[in-house]
Amino acid sequence: MGKKALLIGAIAQNLPDIDALDALFLSPAENLLVHRGITHSLVVAFLAPVGFSWLLRKKFSQVSFLHFYLFFLIQFLLHDFLDVCNSYGTGIFEPFSHQRVTFNLLYVIDPLFTLPLVIFCVALLYLKHQHPARKTWAGLGVLYCLLYISLAVFHKQKINHSIEESLAKQSISSTEHFTTPTPFNSLLWYSVAAVPGGYQVGYRSVFDRGWTKFHYIPQQEGLLQGLLDQKEVKDLKYFARGFYTISNDDYGLQFNVLRFGQVLGWENPNAAFAFHFYLNADYDNRLVMQRGRFSGWNRESIKRMIQRISGVEVPKKIE
Repeated sequence: MGKKALLIGAIAQNLPDIDALDALFLSPAENLLVHRGITHSLVVAFLAPVGFSWLLRKKFSQVSFLHFYLFFLIQFLLHDFLDVCNSYGTGIFEPFSHQRVTFNLLYVIDPLFTLPLVIFCVALLYLKHQHPARKTWAGLGVLYCLLYISLAVFHKQKINHSIEESLAKQSISSTEHFTTPTPFNSLLWYSVAAVPGGYQVGYRSVFDRGWTKFHYIPQQEGLLQGLLDQKEVKDLKYFARGFYTISNDDYGLQFNVLRFGQVLGWENPNAAFAFHFYLNADYDNRLVMQRGRFSGWNRESIKRMIQRISGVEVPKKIE
């Protein structure tokens, strides 16, 4: 098939995200629960390749049905595996279980993971089909993925141990806690510990020494009085999996999901949460997953983030 396999593989690996089209028909809150659902399940991963293999086998008869099936199966499984590595949650057990699986291992956009793969891909596109170096470039790409993910696992274990030690030494009794990478890297991690009435939030670099400092954020569940029976609120609470706060600003009452972090929270303990859903009926929440990710980023904030990753505390911005 030559380089056509790269194009077909790229298309196949993005097919599970066809559920993004549901946003055209569902409310923003409903769409949050549907996205990464059945199209990302193991059932679809194993069944869908049958149809795609049958179609492609007609055009490329020199490739066996089994090879096509394994090819498409790998694309679907890789998509699902990478999705469970970030914090959104993926319904790989649908339709038998609605449980969302997440490892909180990689940030959804990580240039340190992606850019080297782009280089390997460009090399495969540039080199001629029979060039002997193609296998080397392909092998290096796979090896880099495995090494980066393995390093992320090591970092997460190290961070989890440090966070648990810090909570214990500061006599913070937590019912549940999680850690997840901050934007664009796997070196600086964001931690949330559930405590009575709210959450203790902290940031820790793999190069930090000493205790992790935490900042208390109240949940303010009482602000939802009169709204608890609304389907939208129930959907959001299910999506948040117990980690949410309620706050007020100029635009009205907002539901914040803590799993996606704060906007530059390592330098501003009171920073807004990246995921903030407005509960007033006239507000358009269709871009709820995108609008908070890049707010406030500039050259100086990137410099301060690199400084914080190095293990140096940056001056806090209190707003």
